[in-house]
Amino acid sequence: MSEVIKRRAETRMVPVPSHSIVPERDLGSQPVLETHHLGIEFGGLKAVDDFNLTIGRTEIAGLIGPNGAGKTTVFNLLTKVYQPTTGTVLVNGRDTSGMNIVQASRLGLARTFQNIRLFSNMTVEENVRIGLHNQISYGMFSGILRLPAYWKKEKQQHEQALELLSIFDMQDLADVQASSLPYGAQRRLEIVRALATNPSLLLLDEPAAGMNPHETEELMENIIRIRDRFQIAVLLIEHDMRLVMGICEGICVLNYGKVIAKGTADEIQNNPVVIEAYLGRRKEG
Repeated sequence: MSEVIKRRAETRMVPVPSHSIVPERDLGSQPVLETHHLGIEFGGLKAVDDFNLTIGRTEIAGLIGPNGAGKTTVFNLLTKVYQPTTGTVLVNGRDTSGMNIVQASRLGLARTFQNIRLFSNMTVEENVRIGLHNQISYGMFSGILRLPAYWKKEKQQHEQALELLSIFDMQDLADVQASSLPYGAQRRLEIVRALATNPSLLLLDEPAAGMNPHETEELMENIIRIRDRFQIAVLLIEHDMRLVMGICEGICVLNYGKVIAKGTADEIQNNPVVIEAYLGRRKEG
C-alpha cells in the first residue's frame, strides 16, 4: 500500500487552460477527455448540471460524491447511453455529439458497470473475445468457409485473450464458465473485457464493490499496472476512499449533479465543502 501512495504523491498536477489540472507528464499531449458545460434533464429535473472536466492522456482520475450525486449519470453521458441536454464531450479531441454507444466505444471509451454485466453462460475467454470484436479483420466469406485468414485471426484472438487475462492471473480460468467465478473474479473479468476493446479511457464504475481489503489492494496495484502497460487514462467512481485517495491523481467531487470541488487527493480530503457534503453541516450551539 505504501508504494501505491508514494507513486500517487510523486505525481505533480499542473493547471491547463480549461481551468483544470492534469499530470505534468501529460502536458503537451491532447487530453483524452474534455467536457464543457455538460448537463442532462429528466422531466425538468437537472440530474447533471454544468459538468466540466479534463483528464490527461495517462491520468488516473476519480469521480466521487454521496449516493445520488449523479456520478453514474455522468458515465452514461460520456459513453452515450444518454444524450446530453446541454454541453459537449470531446474524446481524443473529437466531438461526440450525435454518436451512439458503439461509435463512442470505437473512439476509445470502455466501461464497467456498477452491477456486473457478463455473459454468464459463456466462458471466461469468450467474454474477453467479445471485447475483441472490433478488431476482427477477416471477411464474411472467410468466416463462413473457414478460410486460412479466419483461422489465423482466431489464433491471434485466442492469444490476445489469454494475454489480457494474465493481467489478473486469470489465464488458467479461460475455459471456466463466467457465472461460476467468485464475485471478485467476475469484477476483474469485466475489466479485462473492457480492456479488450483497446480503449484510450477506461471508466470503472465502483470496481472495488464487494471486494475484501486484500482484493482491493490488489486492484489498486493492477489499475496502476494497466495504466502504465497500456498508457491509457482511467476514470473511476468509487466509494472506497482508501482506494480513491491511494491512486487517483486528480479528483472531481459531485453533489446534486454539480461539481463542488476539483483537486488532488490532499486538497479534496481537506476541503470543507467536500467534508460537509459527505458528513453534513455541523449544528451550532
